[in-house]
Amino acid sequence: MRKLLLLCLIIFTLTACGTSKKIFKENIELRFLDDYVLPSNLEIDGTTVGGLSGIDYNDGTYYLVCDHPGNPRFYKSKIEFSRNKIDTIIISEVVKLDRNSGFLKENTLDLEGIRIDDSSENIVLSSEGAISKNQKPSIFYVNSDGEFIKNFELPDYFTSTGIQQPRNNGVFEGLTKDYKNEGIWVGMELPLTKDGSKPKLFPTRSPIRITHFNKKSGKADDQFVISLENISKIPWLYFAVNGLTELIQYAPHQFLVLERAFSAGHGSYGNTVRIFNINTKNATNTLEFQNLRKQKFTKATKELVFDFKSVKKRLTEGIIDNIEGMTFGPDLPNGNKSLILISDNNFNSLGKQLNQVILMEVIFK
Repeated sequence: MRKLLLLCLIIFTLTACGTSKKIFKENIELRFLDDYVLPSNLEIDGTTVGGLSGIDYNDGTYYLVCDHPGNPRFYKSKIEFSRNKIDTIIISEVVKLDRNSGFLKENTLDLEGIRIDDSSENIVLSSEGAISKNQKPSIFYVNSDGEFIKNFELPDYFTSTGIQQPRNNGVFEGLTKDYKNEGIWVGMELPLTKDGSKPKLFPTRSPIRITHFNKKSGKADDQFVISLENISKIPWLYFAVNGLTELIQYAPHQFLVLERAFSAGHGSYGNTVRIFNINTKNATNTLEFQNLRKQKFTKATKELVFDFKSVKKRLTEGIIDNIEGMTFGPDLPNGNKSLILISDNNFNSLGKQLNQVILMEVIFK
């Protein structure tokens, strides 16, 4: 019994010391306003609405991407607010990707991120592929009908065949337009295999690459690194993960990054979800580094700005779900920007989960 108590004390100490807890509000402040849960049996044009892993807002319409590899698609929807609450969500249309030939037929499309290009109004999508099956990740454009336009060229270390390669289900998870509208930033969910280990309960070196792809050249031209937080809950069953799920650039050198941790054995309450402010001003461009373990570099700085644990009791059924998507929405009545987040319910294949939409207020300082 003494040994068991000592082990529990050590784990608690490592966990308490290894994760960020102080909330920083000097540059940006986030406030929770409301959440809304879509029915789990909602169907649109013969498809079940679920697996919603990304969201973007453009000209009054929200675009929700679904991560079902067997039927890759995105939805168009309206989200109406009333008195800083979510009043109504109407999903009006589903767009299925045209996989009859070419790039979309040849690649595994495990879609995770979606952004609307401001100049062309085409849709940028990111896919994790299937590394365990030698199916590479991808970033590509489709038009409003789901027809392929073009894809970005990836550095070799993002492919599925080299010595340095991504982890399965840990590739291109976050996607954001850059501040100058010259390209997009894409964030890895987990470190590349040679860059560092996956996060654990105890402190680890878990750096992830966030890469800029230029729209004109179609190639990567910049990159910075942040470190992932540790696992924050003891996994009573043998599985735990923490990774980046979304990012938004909101000013030069400034990003919001969403991290989601999950520890098995807690039922519907295994998620820890936090939002960080990232400053890249002094960060090294690591694009040409083949192995981060063998290089010296300066990471981007990282500050915790919101922890969903603080509003757990205000969420539907007290559940912090598998939140994966994030976008700025329209201005609120007081002039502040809205922030909308969405969860991936995995089609309830892993137990009870929610199609959860969250409304927040952003205060820039």
